[in-house]
Amino acid sequence: MSKKLPSYLVVESDRVTVSLSKPAEANGVQVDKLTLRAPTVRDVRAATSTTGDDEQREMNLFASLAEVGVKDLEGLTLKDYTRLQAGYFRLVQEDEL
Repeated sequence: MSKKLPSYLVVESDRVTVSLSKPAEANGVQVDKLTLRAPTVRDVRAATSTTGDDEQREMNLFASLAEVGVKDLEGLTLKDYTRLQAGYFRLVQEDEL
């Protein structure tokens, strides 16, 4: 039995779009959604090589996948950052049979 997808997520095979609970700034523009592209092994390795800190590594990876700055992600509410994490994990989880 598959879990119901939260209404704030749209998951496709190569990306996930996350609706934010309130507009945020990304690359100098107000947005109400952020899209993460599917990560490659190269993306994960690059984020891992930048720091030993798990939290910063995740921030670097999400910033790369969303094509926004780390400072933009740091400006999100915790609720919206948690939505971004949920979207990422839905994007990379193995498909159910």
